[in-house]
Amino acid sequence: MKKVERINIIMRYINNRSHFTISEIMQEFNISRSTAIRDIREIEAMGMPLVAEVGRDGGYFVMNNSVLSTVRFTDNEIKALFIAFMATRNQQLPYLKSRQSLAEKLLGLISENQQDDLVLLNQILLFEGTNPNNPDLLELSDQPHPMLEKLIQILLSDRYVLITIQEEKIINSYPIVLLHLYREKGSWLIVGFDLKDEKRMIFPVDNLTNVKPYPMEKRLSKKKILEKLRKQEEVINLVLEFGPKAISQFKKYHPLKVSISYTNPYQTTAILKTFINVNNSEELTEITNWLLFLGGDIKVREVPEEVLEGLQERLFLYCP
Repeated sequence: MKKVERINIIMRYINNRSHFTISEIMQEFNISRSTAIRDIREIEAMGMPLVAEVGRDGGYFVMNNSVLSTVRFTDNEIKALFIAFMATRNQQLPYLKSRQSLAEKLLGLISENQQDDLVLLNQILLFEGTNPNNPDLLELSDQPHPMLEKLIQILLSDRYVLITIQEEKIINSYPIVLLHLYREKGSWLIVGFDLKDEKRMIFPVDNLTNVKPYPMEKRLSKKKILEKLRKQEEVINLVLEFGPKAISQFKKYHPLKVSISYTNPYQTTAILKTFINVNNSEELTEITNWLLFLGGDIKVREVPEEVLEGLQERLFLYCP
Protein backbone atom coordinates (compact mmCIF):
# COMPACT_ATOMS: atom_id res chain seq x y z
CA MET A 1 0.00 0.00 0.00
CA LYS A 2 1.36 3.42 -0.95
CA LYS A 3 2.13 5.88 1.84
CA VAL A 4 -0.50 8.45 0.81
CA GLU A 5 -3.19 5.73 0.70
CA ARG A 6 -2.14 4.35 4.09
CA ILE A 7 -2.19 7.79 5.75
CA ASN A 8 -5.66 8.54 4.33
CA ILE A 9 -6.98 5.23 5.69
CA ILE A 10 -5.32 5.78 9.09
CA MET A 11 -6.93 9.24 9.28
CA ARG A 12 -10.39 7.76 8.71
CA TYR A 13 -9.61 4.96 11.18
CA ILE A 14 -8.62 7.25 14.06
CA ASN A 15 -11.29 9.86 13.32
CA ASN A 16 -13.97 7.25 14.13
CA ARG A 17 -12.43 6.35 17.50
CA SER A 18 -12.36 8.20 20.78
CA HIS A 19 -8.98 6.67 21.67
CA PHE A 20 -6.21 4.70 19.96
CA THR A 21 -2.64 3.58 20.62
CA ILE A 22 0.46 3.16 18.47
CA SER A 23 0.24 -0.61 19.04
CA GLU A 24 -3.29 -0.68 17.62
CA ILE A 25 -2.13 1.21 14.52
CA MET A 26 0.81 -1.19 14.09
CA GLN A 27 -1.46 -4.23 14.33
CA GLU A 28 -4.30 -2.84 12.20
CA PHE A 29 -2.06 -1.73 9.32
CA ASN A 30 0.77 -4.24 9.70
CA ILE A 31 3.48 -1.59 9.98
CA SER A 32 6.48 -1.06 12.29
CA ARG A 33 6.43 1.14 15.36
CA SER A 34 8.66 3.75 13.75
CA THR A 35 6.43 3.89 10.65
CA ALA A 36 3.29 4.22 12.81
CA ILE A 37 4.82 7.09 14.82
CA ARG A 38 5.99 8.81 11.62
CA ASP A 39 2.52 8.51 10.07
CA ILE A 40 0.82 9.90 13.20
CA ARG A 41 3.19 12.88 13.19
CA GLU A 42 2.38 13.58 9.54
CA ILE A 43 -1.34 13.40 10.30
CA GLU A 44 -0.86 15.88 13.16
CA ALA A 45 1.05 18.17 10.79
CA MET A 46 -1.92 18.14 8.40
CA GLY A 47 -4.04 19.71 11.12
CA MET A 48 -5.88 16.82 12.76
CA PRO A 49 -6.12 17.78 16.46
CA LEU A 50 -4.63 14.77 18.27
CA VAL A 51 -3.90 14.85 21.99
CA ALA A 52 -1.26 12.52 23.45
CA GLU A 53 -1.91 10.88 26.83
CA VAL A 54 1.09 10.25 29.04
CA GLY A 55 1.43 7.08 31.06
CA ARG A 56 1.79 3.32 30.84
CA ASP A 57 -1.48 2.87 28.98
CA GLY A 58 -1.23 6.15 27.14
CA GLY A 59 -2.15 6.80 23.55
CA TYR A 60 -3.97 9.42 21.54
CA PHE A 61 -7.45 10.76 21.21
CA VAL A 62 -9.04 13.16 18.72
CA MET A 63 -10.31 16.43 20.19
CA ASN A 64 -14.09 16.87 20.17
CA ASN A 65 -15.66 18.75 17.25
CA SER A 66 -12.64 18.00 15.10
CA VAL A 67 -12.93 18.10 11.34
CA LEU A 68 -11.37 15.37 9.21
CA SER A 69 -8.67 16.76 6.95
CA THR A 70 -9.16 16.84 3.19
CA VAL A 71 -9.14 13.35 1.70
CA ARG A 72 -6.62 12.82 -1.07
CA PHE A 73 -7.53 10.55 -3.97
CA THR A 74 -5.08 8.65 -6.15
CA ASP A 75 -5.54 8.78 -9.95
CA ASN A 76 -6.94 5.24 -9.96
CA GLU A 77 -9.37 6.00 -7.12
CA ILE A 78 -10.70 9.02 -9.04
CA LYS A 79 -11.19 6.89 -12.16
CA ALA A 80 -12.92 4.19 -10.12
CA LEU A 81 -15.37 6.73 -8.64
CA PHE A 82 -16.07 8.31 -12.01
CA ILE A 83 -16.65 4.96 -13.73
CA ALA A 84 -19.00 3.95 -10.91
CA PHE A 85 -21.02 7.12 -11.63
CA MET A 86 -21.00 6.32 -15.35
CA ALA A 87 -22.24 2.78 -14.75
CA THR A 88 -25.31 4.08 -12.91
CA ARG A 89 -26.75 5.95 -15.91
CA ASN A 90 -30.37 5.08 -16.55
CA GLN A 91 -30.44 2.50 -13.75
CA GLN A 92 -33.43 3.97 -11.86
CA LEU A 93 -31.38 4.41 -8.70
CA PRO A 94 -32.67 6.10 -5.54
CA TYR A 95 -31.25 9.52 -4.65
CA LEU A 96 -30.42 10.02 -8.32
CA LYS A 97 -30.69 13.80 -8.02
CA SER A 98 -27.76 13.81 -5.58
CA ARG A 99 -25.53 12.13 -8.15
CA GLN A 100 -25.20 15.41 -10.06
CA SER A 101 -23.89 17.35 -7.06
CA LEU A 102 -21.56 14.46 -6.15
CA ALA A 103 -20.08 14.40 -9.65
CA GLU A 104 -19.61 18.17 -9.63
CA LYS A 105 -17.83 18.03 -6.24
CA LEU A 106 -15.58 15.24 -7.49
CA LEU A 107 -14.63 17.24 -10.58
CA GLY A 108 -13.91 20.27 -8.38
CA LEU A 109 -11.42 18.31 -6.25
CA ILE A 110 -9.11 17.21 -9.05
CA SER A 111 -6.57 18.79 -11.38
CA GLU A 112 -7.20 19.79 -15.02
CA ASN A 113 -5.11 16.83 -16.26
CA GLN A 114 -7.24 14.44 -14.22
CA GLN A 115 -10.39 16.10 -15.54
CA ASP A 116 -9.13 15.56 -19.10
CA ASP A 117 -8.72 11.83 -18.34
CA LEU A 118 -12.31 11.65 -17.10
CA VAL A 119 -13.59 13.39 -20.23
CA LEU A 120 -11.82 10.74 -22.33
CA LEU A 121 -13.26 7.95 -20.18
CA ASN A 122 -16.72 9.45 -20.66
CA GLN A 123 -16.23 9.31 -24.43
CA ILE A 124 -14.75 5.79 -24.55
CA LEU A 125 -16.88 3.81 -22.07
CA LEU A 126 -20.58 3.11 -22.51
CA PHE A 127 -22.61 0.90 -20.20
CA GLU A 128 -25.85 -1.00 -20.58
CA GLY A 129 -28.81 1.39 -20.59
CA THR A 130 -26.78 4.39 -21.77
CA ASN A 131 -28.09 6.41 -24.69
CA PRO A 132 -25.06 6.50 -27.06
CA ASN A 133 -26.43 9.61 -28.77
CA ASN A 134 -26.40 11.59 -25.53
CA PRO A 135 -24.02 9.95 -23.01
CA ASP A 136 -23.92 12.81 -20.51
CA LEU A 137 -22.84 11.82 -17.01
CA LEU A 138 -24.92 14.53 -15.35
CA GLU A 139 -28.13 13.87 -17.30
CA LEU A 140 -30.96 12.63 -15.08
CA SER A 141 -32.95 10.81 -17.70
CA ASP A 142 -34.39 7.89 -15.78
CA GLN A 143 -35.85 8.68 -12.38
CA PRO A 144 -36.80 5.70 -10.18
CA HIS A 145 -40.33 4.98 -9.01
CA PRO A 146 -41.38 7.89 -6.75
CA MET A 147 -42.12 5.53 -3.85
CA LEU A 148 -38.60 4.04 -3.82
CA GLU A 149 -36.89 6.84 -1.90
CA LYS A 150 -39.80 7.06 0.58
CA LEU A 151 -39.56 3.32 1.15
CA ILE A 152 -35.79 3.45 1.74
CA GLN A 153 -36.10 6.43 4.07
CA ILE A 154 -38.60 4.55 6.27
CA LEU A 155 -36.52 1.36 6.16
CA LEU A 156 -33.46 3.19 7.47
CA SER A 157 -35.27 3.60 10.79
CA ASP A 158 -37.60 0.57 10.79
CA ARG A 159 -37.80 -2.58 8.66
CA TYR A 160 -41.31 -3.46 9.89
CA VAL A 161 -43.61 -1.77 7.38
CA LEU A 162 -47.14 -1.92 6.02
CA ILE A 163 -47.02 -1.77 2.23
CA THR A 164 -49.98 -1.19 -0.10
CA ILE A 165 -49.73 -2.88 -3.49
CA GLN A 166 -51.80 -2.43 -6.66
CA GLU A 167 -52.40 -5.94 -8.02
CA GLU A 168 -54.27 -5.66 -11.33
CA LYS A 169 -57.49 -3.86 -10.28
CA ILE A 170 -57.25 -4.80 -6.61
CA ILE A 171 -55.36 -2.95 -3.86
CA ASN A 172 -53.96 -5.14 -1.09
CA SER A 173 -51.98 -4.31 2.04
CA TYR A 174 -49.25 -6.52 3.49
CA PRO A 175 -47.53 -6.18 6.87
CA ILE A 176 -43.94 -7.25 6.21
CA VAL A 177 -40.44 -7.29 7.60
CA LEU A 178 -38.09 -6.27 4.81
CA LEU A 179 -35.40 -8.86 4.07
CA HIS A 180 -33.92 -7.34 0.90
CA LEU A 181 -34.54 -4.59 -1.61
CA TYR A 182 -32.92 -5.41 -4.94
CA ARG A 183 -33.01 -4.53 -8.61
CA GLU A 184 -33.37 -7.11 -11.38
CA LYS A 185 -34.17 -6.81 -15.09
CA GLY A 186 -34.78 -3.08 -14.77
CA SER A 187 -37.20 -3.37 -11.82
CA TRP A 188 -36.86 -2.89 -8.07
CA LEU A 189 -38.22 -5.74 -5.96
CA ILE A 190 -39.09 -6.00 -2.27
CA VAL A 191 -38.30 -9.31 -0.57
CA GLY A 192 -40.17 -9.46 2.71
CA PHE A 193 -41.53 -11.79 5.34
CA ASP A 194 -45.34 -11.49 5.36
CA LEU A 195 -46.30 -11.17 9.03
CA LYS A 196 -49.88 -12.23 8.33
CA ASP A 197 -49.34 -15.37 6.25
CA GLU A 198 -45.90 -15.95 7.82
CA LYS A 199 -44.04 -16.64 4.59
CA ARG A 200 -41.44 -15.06 2.34
CA MET A 201 -42.89 -12.97 -0.51
CA ILE A 202 -41.66 -10.71 -3.35
CA PHE A 203 -43.36 -7.47 -4.38
CA PRO A 204 -42.49 -5.13 -7.30
CA VAL A 205 -41.82 -1.54 -6.18
CA ASP A 206 -43.57 -0.33 -9.35
CA ASN A 207 -46.86 -1.60 -7.86
CA LEU A 208 -46.29 0.14 -4.53
CA THR A 209 -48.86 2.84 -3.72
CA ASN A 210 -48.09 3.49 -0.04
CA VAL A 211 -45.76 2.49 2.76
CA LYS A 212 -45.79 3.27 6.48
CA PRO A 213 -44.37 1.82 9.72
CA TYR A 214 -46.16 -1.20 11.15
CA PRO A 215 -47.61 -0.96 14.72
CA MET A 216 -45.26 -2.27 17.41
CA GLU A 217 -47.83 -4.45 19.19
CA LYS A 218 -48.46 -6.60 16.11
CA ARG A 219 -44.87 -7.54 15.40
CA LEU A 220 -43.12 -10.91 15.47
CA SER A 221 -39.63 -10.93 16.92
CA LYS A 222 -36.73 -11.26 14.49
CA LYS A 223 -35.78 -14.53 16.17
CA LYS A 224 -39.21 -16.05 15.44
CA ILE A 225 -39.09 -14.79 11.85
CA LEU A 226 -35.71 -16.43 11.26
CA GLU A 227 -36.98 -19.68 12.77
CA LYS A 228 -39.99 -19.71 10.43
CA LEU A 229 -37.80 -18.93 7.41
CA ARG A 230 -35.44 -21.77 8.31
CA LYS A 231 -38.37 -24.19 8.53
CA GLN A 232 -39.59 -23.06 5.13
CA GLU A 233 -36.10 -23.59 3.67
CA GLU A 234 -36.27 -27.21 4.73
CA VAL A 235 -38.79 -27.94 1.95
CA ILE A 236 -36.42 -26.69 -0.80
CA ASN A 237 -36.29 -29.30 -3.57
CA LEU A 238 -34.48 -27.48 -6.39
CA VAL A 239 -30.85 -26.39 -5.99
CA LEU A 240 -28.89 -25.14 -9.00
CA GLU A 241 -25.39 -23.75 -9.39
CA PHE A 242 -24.98 -21.17 -12.18
CA GLY A 243 -22.00 -20.30 -14.35
CA PRO A 244 -21.72 -16.94 -16.18
CA LYS A 245 -23.74 -18.05 -19.24
CA ALA A 246 -26.56 -19.43 -17.10
CA ILE A 247 -26.59 -16.19 -15.03
CA SER A 248 -27.00 -14.25 -18.28
CA GLN A 249 -29.91 -16.49 -19.30
CA PHE A 250 -31.49 -16.15 -15.83
CA LYS A 251 -31.42 -12.35 -16.17
CA LYS A 252 -33.21 -12.61 -19.52
CA TYR A 253 -36.02 -14.76 -18.18
CA HIS A 254 -37.03 -16.76 -15.14
CA PRO A 255 -40.50 -17.82 -13.96
CA LEU A 256 -39.55 -17.97 -10.28
CA LYS A 257 -40.32 -15.42 -7.57
CA VAL A 258 -36.88 -15.88 -6.05
CA SER A 259 -33.45 -14.41 -6.72
CA ILE A 260 -30.08 -16.06 -7.22
CA SER A 261 -27.30 -15.61 -4.65
CA TYR A 262 -23.90 -14.76 -6.11
CA THR A 263 -21.08 -16.91 -4.75
CA ASN A 264 -18.08 -14.80 -5.77
CA PRO A 265 -17.39 -11.04 -5.77
CA TYR A 266 -17.26 -10.94 -9.59
CA GLN A 267 -20.84 -12.24 -9.87
CA THR A 268 -19.79 -14.97 -12.33
CA THR A 269 -21.11 -17.86 -10.23
CA ALA A 270 -24.34 -18.12 -8.27
CA ILE A 271 -26.68 -20.54 -6.53
CA LEU A 272 -30.46 -20.83 -6.57
CA LYS A 273 -32.54 -22.62 -3.95
CA THR A 274 -36.31 -22.88 -4.14
CA PHE A 275 -39.35 -25.12 -3.86
CA ILE A 276 -41.12 -26.56 -6.90
CA ASN A 277 -44.70 -27.76 -6.56
CA VAL A 278 -44.57 -31.00 -8.57
CA ASN A 279 -48.34 -31.46 -8.17
CA ASN A 280 -48.94 -28.37 -10.31
CA SER A 281 -48.62 -29.59 -13.93
CA GLU A 282 -48.38 -26.08 -15.38
CA GLU A 283 -45.56 -25.10 -13.01
CA LEU A 284 -43.80 -28.39 -13.68
CA THR A 285 -43.89 -27.83 -17.47
CA GLU A 286 -42.76 -24.23 -17.10
CA ILE A 287 -39.78 -25.19 -14.92
CA THR A 288 -38.78 -27.97 -17.32
CA ASN A 289 -38.81 -25.58 -20.28
CA TRP A 290 -36.90 -23.00 -18.28
CA LEU A 291 -34.13 -25.43 -17.28
CA LEU A 292 -33.59 -26.22 -20.96
CA PHE A 293 -33.53 -22.48 -21.68
CA LEU A 294 -30.73 -21.99 -19.14
CA GLY A 295 -28.44 -24.23 -21.18
CA GLY A 296 -25.52 -26.38 -20.12
CA ASP A 297 -23.81 -23.87 -17.82
CA ILE A 298 -25.61 -25.15 -14.69
CA LYS A 299 -24.92 -27.85 -12.13
CA VAL A 300 -27.95 -29.55 -10.64
CA ARG A 301 -27.43 -30.24 -6.95
CA GLU A 302 -31.01 -31.20 -6.16
CA VAL A 303 -34.06 -31.64 -8.37
CA PRO A 304 -37.46 -33.38 -7.99
CA GLU A 305 -37.73 -36.68 -9.85
CA GLU A 306 -40.77 -35.36 -11.74
CA VAL A 307 -38.71 -32.50 -13.18
CA LEU A 308 -35.89 -34.89 -14.10
CA GLU A 309 -38.33 -37.18 -15.89
CA GLY A 310 -39.74 -34.21 -17.82
CA LEU A 311 -36.24 -33.21 -18.92
CA GLN A 312 -35.45 -36.73 -20.05
CA GLU A 313 -38.66 -36.87 -22.10
CA ARG A 314 -37.84 -33.53 -23.78
CA LEU A 315 -34.29 -34.55 -24.57
CA PHE A 316 -35.53 -37.87 -25.99
CA LEU A 317 -37.87 -35.99 -28.32
CA TYR A 318 -35.03 -33.78 -29.53
CA CYS A 319 -32.67 -36.70 -30.15
CA PRO A 320 -33.85 -39.07 -32.92
